[in-house]
Amino acid sequence: MVAGLPERLAEVRRRIATAAERTRRDPSDVTLIAVAKTFPAELVVQAVAAGATDIGENRVQEAVAKRPVVPPATWHLIGPLQRNKAAAALAAFDVIHTVDRDEIAERLQLLLGRDWPGRRQRVLMEVNVGRERQKAGVLPEDAPALATTILALDRLELLGLMAIPPFGDDPEASRPHFRALRELRDRLADRLGRALPQLSMGMSLDFEVAVEEGATMVRVGTAIFGERG
Repeated sequence: MVAGLPERLAEVRRRIATAAERTRRDPSDVTLIAVAKTFPAELVVQAVAAGATDIGENRVQEAVAKRPVVPPATWHLIGPLQRNKAAAALAAFDVIHTVDRDEIAERLQLLLGRDWPGRRQRVLMEVNVGRERQKAGVLPEDAPALATTILALDRLELLGLMAIPPFGDDPEASRPHFRALRELRDRLADRLGRALPQLSMGMSLDFEVAVEEGATMVRVGTAIFGERG
């Protein structure tokens, strides 16, 4: 076991609980996703042994390589999904957080119908809350149309929304973006007449602010595994 990993995992859980309690939320409503991007499978094995139940990866190929040697966990794709990686993503991930256009949703639907009879894939819709040109994600005003497309696909289960706010050093700078995502989710749920319970937002720098603003999934790597090389 790498020195400090169980303690860091426990400390992140403690900070999530404290943030939840500040807003009178139940800490158990927040899923901690340990982001294993670039870390070796051996570290992921140790994280699961220390109690991590959910693992996040940015790249499909990393999960394909690591998952077979890691004890059972729920795997989340939190990086961009390219159309030509859709089949591999379905094989490697339990939850895909980054559906951001009709083309990807329809490709997942086609592959599921062809290769995974009876399976429904859990997905979230990625929203570009900061309107950053270089980032993936549907623009907020286009989210209703994409949500309608996803809901019409019977092999996809739309859980909610995901966002990555503009990068910065101040956690409070993320708060307006987290709040905007929550408010967009609420409007969409009312408009579509169905619950969208999950909000995937918050990383090592700002996950406490995200929890205060309603996150139900936080994606934490550095605070658990340490600095990347």
